[in-house]
Amino acid sequence: MIVREGSPLFATLATLAREARLVFFAGLPGTGKSLLIHQLAHMAYARGRQVHLLQWDVARPIFEASRAGRRHPQVRGVTHGVIRLAVGRWARQAVAAWHARHPNFDHVLIGETPFIGHRLVSLARRDADEAEPVLAAPTTRFVIPVPSRELRAHLEAERERRAREPRHAREREDAPPAVLHALWRELFGVARTLGIAGAEPASDDVPYAPEVYRQVYERLLAHRHATALALDTRLPAEQMSAYDLGVPATDLLPTSEEASWLVEDIEARYPHATLLELELEAWYRVDR
Repeated sequence: MIVREGSPLFATLATLAREARLVFFAGLPGTGKSLLIHQLAHMAYARGRQVHLLQWDVARPIFEASRAGRRHPQVRGVTHGVIRLAVGRWARQAVAAWHARHPNFDHVLIGETPFIGHRLVSLARRDADEAEPVLAAPTTRFVIPVPSRELRAHLEAERERRAREPRHAREREDAPPAVLHALWRELFGVARTLGIAGAEPASDDVPYAPEVYRQVYERLLAHRHATALALDTRLPAEQMSAYDLGVPATDLLPTSEEASWLVEDIEARYPHATLLELELEAWYRVDR
């Protein structure tokens, strides 16, 4: 554990480890989600709970490497839209199946939901399926880490350093710094569309704004039990990787055939590039 005992962050994580069945950290890449997952997993395990993980950057490569997924490779570090939608469809099924297999409180599912650009935003949307009662339950918590400007700058610099010197193989799947900046610009555009942000900046260099960021994600999670978590303290994580869990944990993962079938299903639902693009552009519309 690197979160200081007695701090507000420790208290928040301890409450989640004690009371939540499912916990999803929602936010852009580079906001500390993976490190919070690491710390919560340790706290939950210390309470005798069995830890399960659902992570975008862990499940996504299986889709990209599947028979059908190979038709949709990344372009300049950006995941293809067909893959994004396929992972989202799988995630709801995975949540429902996990809940059915592990109905008691000894098990906890911890995940990350980037949302931006249709990355697992399906978990924020209401749907008439077996996953909906689980996702809407009070024991399912969505936490929005909101770093201060100073901490966000530190996290971006750390991401750039890790891109050059990864401490874990999974860090190679992290969004590179250029993608972090592009995603923030996209989110700011969504904030303007939703009436949260003001005038468009004069250049592409849009300064990170914690309040704008928080309000967008709170709007996305209007149908879920969500809490914003202000972060302004650097955690001493320079010599560790958030992916090096020191406790047993089971990843929720599709088989290669499941991933391929879901990719083919998305291809059939969106046979034209224009239809796919319209769906991707409307990713932030959770009331549909």
